[in-house]
Amino acid sequence: MAKTSSRKSKRSGHHSVYVVYLRNPKGDGRAGYYVGMTGLSPEERFENHKKGYKSAAVVTRCGERLVPRLYEHLNPMDYARALTMEAALADSLRKRGFVVYGGH
Repeated sequence: MAKTSSRKSKRSGHHSVYVVYLRNPKGDGRAGYYVGMTGLSPEERFENHKKGYKSAAVVTRCGERLVPRLYEHLNPMDYARALTMEAALADSLRKRGFVVYGGH
């Protein structure tokens, strides 16, 4: 069995949290982040944002790339944990002084 498969089989759920790097979302030259959760892969969800499908306007407009080092060790998880983790991840980034969108 592949390493990724065995890791995923130990965790329940198929939801993920993800973080998108935003270039200059407020127009003041500062970068920011968007934190979200999804039942898709983070890559699929980011593509949907960029295409304007069920998207956050700030990601469609300013989203540059995913930042997997901030979330991939957390995924996958069940829906309830993803809701909690989305908010916790956003709060953690805000406490470090970053401009953060999402993270409901």
